[in-house]
Amino acid sequence: MIRILHSVSNLDRGGIETMLMNYYRHIDRDKVQFDFVCNKLKPGAYDKEATDMGARIFHSPGLHPLHYPQYIRFFKQLVGQYPEYRVIEVHNGALGLYALNSAKRAGIPVRIYHAHGQGLNFDYKIALKWICKKMLRFNMTHHFTCGLKAGEYYFGKAVMERGDYILVRNAIDVDRFVFNPDVRARLRGENGLEGKHVVGHVGRFMHQKNHAFLIEVFAQIARRDEKAVLVLLGDGELQERIKNRAVMLGVSDKVKMMGNVGNANEWYQAFDMFMLPSHWEGLPVVGVEAQAAGLPCLFSSSITPEIGLTSNAVFLDLGMGQSTWADRALSILSALPEREDMRNVIIEKGYDIRAEAKKLENLYLEIYNSTLK
Repeated sequence: MIRILHSVSNLDRGGIETMLMNYYRHIDRDKVQFDFVCNKLKPGAYDKEATDMGARIFHSPGLHPLHYPQYIRFFKQLVGQYPEYRVIEVHNGALGLYALNSAKRAGIPVRIYHAHGQGLNFDYKIALKWICKKMLRFNMTHHFTCGLKAGEYYFGKAVMERGDYILVRNAIDVDRFVFNPDVRARLRGENGLEGKHVVGHVGRFMHQKNHAFLIEVFAQIARRDEKAVLVLLGDGELQERIKNRAVMLGVSDKVKMMGNVGNANEWYQAFDMFMLPSHWEGLPVVGVEAQAAGLPCLFSSSITPEIGLTSNAVFLDLGMGQSTWADRALSILSALPEREDMRNVIIEKGYDIRAEAKKLENLYLEIYNSTLK
């Protein structure tokens, strides 16, 4: 058995961590085990499940600008204690440089950078992020990406044009998301949603996900459709701000913030449409899940068109404004298509976790064995 060390924020229900856990559940763990370096001390929703499956979880000093020397020492000590680590896969955006460079210094020969996005969140670390992003290429040995735009953003056009990358799809357990009318009826009944037009969104409350735009669009929808309800799954630093904005817009009684739930697969059944007006994405797992559930989806055109897996996917430019988005959403809600079993469509597009996990398992073994020659 080989062990692959993954660098993540923490094992919470974010898109990256959900993708990793999808693979971890379906990979042959007698051949490949996952371990995790978490860069936040906050416990994650997946911690117990991961350790029950055999994972080791380590906590780094964090990605603070002043912690870099400590981070390097942490990695040297980690590899000193566990010299079997020969492959690390880094999922931390531009600040993944911390893990890549520290792993390089510690002697880990295979340093995979996994591109998940095509933008940087603007915060007090933005200057550091730009510097780190430019240094990534000097510290990685392999290029993994969830989509073509994400790969181009982090690796550059030359790498993508010469095919020097591995596409690791954000695959899902399709059966868990296929439309189930019984689950829909139960969840809508439990939450007072019978007879409502439910607009759904799944994502962390952060700038990238563009909740500010979403709540403005929904306010316009609600003025024209008294049955409209917005359900938001997730948590994050901007949640209170969006809650206050809903109050100001007079729609707080029509907005349900459910938090970071463990049954998102069931909530997709209760939605009538899915909206994702993100400023950017790599290739959003939630977009795959929503389409697997047979939902009409309204995506921003900033998201890679690769996410358009079904005929129910519609793309709109954010620059067209909230009114145009509301018009399109109302059009969808007024003529909702019959929900279909999209299992075969999602599988044919390559997003079945069982098939993709086997491919990744073989790839890890090949990469690892190459270090032994």
